[in-house]
Amino acid sequence: APYAFLSGGTDGTDGPTDAAGAVFGPAIWEQIRAKQFDPRAFLADNDAYHFFEPAGGLLKTGPTGTNVMDIGIVLLPG
Repeated sequence: APYAFLSGGTDGTDGPTDAAGAVFGPAIWEQIRAKQFDPRAFLADNDAYHFFEPAGGLLKTGPTGTNVMDIGIVLLPG
């Protein structure tokens, strides 16, 4: 069954990277599996950027100048 999870946070500039968060679902998981990534290695390095970037999962909004703080959204089949 399809599902999706989005985790984001921004203060308008997004710190040292160009990503405000990431989205995860079946399509992203298939990309990660195809690249034979080990999620544990990225987790140990606190490196979500390089985990999600090659799979197309990063949320890039560009500078917004707004502080929306943090948001998490989970979509599950009903």
